[in-house]
Amino acid sequence: MSSAILPLFEYSGLSKKLIQIAEKVIAGNRISPEEGILLFREGSLSYLAVLADHVRHRINGKQVFFNRNIHLEPTNICVNHCAFCSYRRKKGEEGCWELGIGELVQKAQSHALAGITEIHIVGGVHPDRDIHFYADLIAEIKKILPAVQIKAFTAVEIDAMCRFASMDVREGLSLLKDAGLVSLPGGGAEIFDEVLRAKICPDKTDTEGWLNIHRTAHLLGIPTNSTMLYGLIEDYSHRIDHLSRLRNLQDETGGFNAFIPLKFKHYNNRFSHIEEQTTIEDLRNYAVSRIFLDNVPHLKAYWPMIGKQLAQLSLAFGVDDLDGTIDDTTKIYSMAGSEEQSPVATTDQLTEMIRGAGLTPVERDTLYNVIKVF
Repeated sequence: MSSAILPLFEYSGLSKKLIQIAEKVIAGNRISPEEGILLFREGSLSYLAVLADHVRHRINGKQVFFNRNIHLEPTNICVNHCAFCSYRRKKGEEGCWELGIGELVQKAQSHALAGITEIHIVGGVHPDRDIHFYADLIAEIKKILPAVQIKAFTAVEIDAMCRFASMDVREGLSLLKDAGLVSLPGGGAEIFDEVLRAKICPDKTDTEGWLNIHRTAHLLGIPTNSTMLYGLIEDYSHRIDHLSRLRNLQDETGGFNAFIPLKFKHYNNRFSHIEEQTTIEDLRNYAVSRIFLDNVPHLKAYWPMIGKQLAQLSLAFGVDDLDGTIDDTTKIYSMAGSEEQSPVATTDQLTEMIRGAGLTPVERDTLYNVIKVF
């Protein structure tokens, strides 16, 4: 795509401001937070799709990535009280679980024949498990699956497990890295605005804490993902503020691999009265995120949350990553009423989704090294 598309915008009845933003994006220049808010408020879906696709193509060409992965969720017992959470249980409450290291290793081993290259580990903040438990878990998995890469623990989990062990974050992350951790997921970011954060997750790691943990990980050579919870009580200015803080940290460290917008699901939580965002709003959010986060290489659509059909459609709105095969190993979103109640995707299904969008499927590892181009 080139500047040849600009004359089409000029004759499309767009406002002067939207044409100026298009010129900046096509030229590869950064847009401002004010322009990001304007895109949310005034950009048509077709206009946003063209710009987001241009950015995706500039960064990744026609490649769309996926991996062969499973999730391990050690526990849903959690000391935090996030109002939007459908996953958390108290110790002893019906529906809670807490798996030991042996059980988790057995679960990991049972999927080895599927050719997995990544194990993603996240769960609740268990009050009786500190960082030594989780370092031992990683080490035991690596003993039986030495080639599998481990992406594990949100910043919220890292914060708690280090505090429980009276250890600072840098020391704790170094311990996990030595055990075999290669990357952090991006969960726990929710929304960075401090006022909103106090309303939806008052006892969770605060904004500066989340950013500092990811900064520290980056400085230790541990790349991470990033996320944003949207569709709850925020407005467009809060979303752009969140994206701005991520973009600023990426300018500083370059350590984010991907950004994943996480849609609020309203089943079985204290915000169940709030209607979920429409598909149009989902696609708008993907597109603006891709345009605004010009320095984050990958934009992921997490298909177990939004469903395979919408994930495929998102590929026309800047998305270049569909996560992985999952193999029905996660409950975090199914317990909140996600589109995929038994999330399983085969390699063939993922490649067909990508080819159906006119793009090139690429199997990757956790760090986005290419394993196979289909």
